[in-house]
Amino acid sequence: MKKWIALTAVIAALCGAGYYLLGAEINKGASSTADGTNDYLIILGAKVRHTGEPSLSLQARLETATAYLHDYPHVKVIVSGGQGRDEPATEASVMADYLIEKGIAAERILLEEASTSTYENLLFSKELLPADIATITIASNDYHLQRAKFLAEVVGLEADVLAANTPTSVEAKSRMRERLALLKTYVFGK
Repeated sequence: MKKWIALTAVIAALCGAGYYLLGAEINKGASSTADGTNDYLIILGAKVRHTGEPSLSLQARLETATAYLHDYPHVKVIVSGGQGRDEPATEASVMADYLIEKGIAAERILLEEASTSTYENLLFSKELLPADIATITIASNDYHLQRAKFLAEVVGLEADVLAANTPTSVEAKSRMRERLALLKTYVFGK
């Protein structure tokens, strides 16, 4: 019986340490490094509400990206995200409409509307890039950027990042989920 208690304690300690370390790993990539050097920005998709409006997380990404695009008018943007079962439109189309409404010229916007994961966001967006472009900027919520940057490398892109704040109402859930997603990504490579 004492062996089971000791084994359970060791497993719990390892899980706790892993949870802590993954949180620290997430925080490593949580700050913006983008400075307008790259010619392409990829905004990663997130939930679209049943009303067709961006979720709070997507709204934060779009607000941050809009300011960046106004600051750097030479940058083109790829909005990346398909349509979930409970979404009335693709994430990309909702993002494009938002950016146009905020004064970003439609000619600067490319839509990637087939992806269903961060890996696919980057893989499918890469297909829209000119052949000579291998360095991009990724916009997403702060908790998501470490994994996004890792996945960019997996698909053959080098990336700097543009960090959007995570809405307080979804932060705990998002960070918990991201720990698991980051672990899966590091183990399986996508």
